[in-house]
Amino acid sequence: MGRVLLTIWFVLFSAIASLNAQDISLFQQFNGRFDYVAIGNTMNIAENGPSGPCTIATTSSADLNLSADQTIAAAYLYWAGSGTGDFDITINDIPITAERTFSDALDANRVFFAAFADVTDIVTTLGNDTYTISNFDLNNVIAPYCPTGTNFGGWAISIIYQDDTLPLNQLNVYDGLQSVPTFLSITLDNLNVLDNENAKIGFIAWEGDQSLAVNEQLSINGNVISNPPLNPANNAFNGTNSFTGATNLYNMDIDVYNIQNNITIGDTSATITLTSGQDYVMINNIITVLNSQLPDATIDITDYIVNCGDNSIELFYTVNNFNSTDVLPANTPIAFYLDGLLIGQSQTTNPINIGESESNTIIVTVPEDSNPDLTIIAIVDDDGTMSGIVTETNEDNNINFVDIQLLVIPDIITLPGLVGCNEGFEVSTYNLFDALVNLEFEEDNISFYQSLDDLETASNPILIPTAYNNSSNPEIIYVRLESPPCYEVYQFQLSIENCPPYIPQGFSPNDDTFNDWFNIQGLYDIFTEHQLKIYNRYGDIIFEGNNEKPWNGKINSGLNNHGKTVPVGTYYYILNLNDPDYRPMVGWVYVNY
Repeated sequence: MGRVLLTIWFVLFSAIASLNAQDISLFQQFNGRFDYVAIGNTMNIAENGPSGPCTIATTSSADLNLSADQTIAAAYLYWAGSGTGDFDITINDIPITAERTFSDALDANRVFFAAFADVTDIVTTLGNDTYTISNFDLNNVIAPYCPTGTNFGGWAISIIYQDDTLPLNQLNVYDGLQSVPTFLSITLDNLNVLDNENAKIGFIAWEGDQSLAVNEQLSINGNVISNPPLNPANNAFNGTNSFTGATNLYNMDIDVYNIQNNITIGDTSATITLTSGQDYVMINNIITVLNSQLPDATIDITDYIVNCGDNSIELFYTVNNFNSTDVLPANTPIAFYLDGLLIGQSQTTNPINIGESESNTIIVTVPEDSNPDLTIIAIVDDDGTMSGIVTETNEDNNINFVDIQLLVIPDIITLPGLVGCNEGFEVSTYNLFDALVNLEFEEDNISFYQSLDDLETASNPILIPTAYNNSSNPEIIYVRLESPPCYEVYQFQLSIENCPPYIPQGFSPNDDTFNDWFNIQGLYDIFTEHQLKIYNRYGDIIFEGNNEKPWNGKINSGLNNHGKTVPVGTYYYILNLNDPDYRPMVGWVYVNY
């Protein structure tokens, strides 16, 4: 599959016209049980020419007669004439303003215009009726054109209709404004003709002269086609309407040709050639109707989900087979790109019927260094190499894109740390909320984590942040503050210090399990190298202790009474913490029973 499988190439060998004309190109496509008819009329009251009347009508009419089973799908009005343009006219007294305009030129003095308006609503409402174009007045324009027979004006409506008795067709509407002298070639590629019965091609052309028949031919695939006696092989543009048989559409043509004998089942292209050796003819509209049963894959990215700090994106997409004449097969490939880089592939799951869709999701991951403002492109019928495997009615509509903004987590903000008193073995108890005193938050939006990975995945939060025991010294605590659609990240440090011990003024070693020893709080397993000495009132040392040997009122030093409990009285201590931040501590303690 190429990205462009239905392409029209036009070559126009006319220096002046190529500077002014608008190339005929695909305007609209209908796939299904469609066909068309065209009506219209000239504003010329006679064939133009040097001896013809230099006057022109401002109104003319034509009748539409569709059958009851033909439902209007679209109606396109074209009008054209000499000069730079009359772009405001009326149809059945309804004002019409040109939605698109075209121009061409024979030379610097003879310029021509064409105009377009979508009149589907009007024609659908009026239905079968007489259609009258009025307020189309070129009388003040045509005088300089009359001596050379280039004065003209006219209008036509192409009516596309749906009929359930028709085969599945592809109907293409092309328009622009290009002049024929001397050669115009059109190649329709990848038609995939499955049935050539009733294949047709039609034209709306301006300024053709019945009296000029010099090499004026229309060819399909190299074969000259005609519709005699209405359209002879040597006079294709002769003021006729093939739908009605009219021969008095002076200086305009509404022609349609059956080309089933000029296009073969299995053909993938058709070449249309128009030539004119003398007559100046402008092509404004071309319509082809071919039995070409093909799917038409399109894709819509309907939604997406991004998570904070995550380069993975969940895309929700729908593959459609709307403008089609055949089923889109299962396993049609889908590719997803970022800046030309393939970031994901998928495929359809089931066959998708005409007019139906299939929805699915995919998770794609963009590179870590991607700009957070990015555009992801989805292409259906793409195998990941910008190539496809399915022949479609329209190869130009496989692409869809979505602009996405990744949720980038702000830089981590460091808060003042918390210092706790050593409760033993470098462990302390913290209220982690104390680190957030300068933040405004609701407690339900805060969570604490021991690692950044846990924070990013919101797993393993600290369950009791008001009474947390550190696991190392120092330790970093991470804070996640929910701030939809993302969150903010903070961190702070927990550290330990040895706080001054609390020394009681007395104890009672009477084995009642209450206050039975000299319990200096904040000393043991904290100041592990400390030395404790106890003296009696005479200054004799009676006890020496350390981290493994607290004083329980018994004598272990001096000359006498080792192992004995000291009598009631006041004793003195010297506590050397062996910590550079503290001097030895001296005081007294009362022992009582």
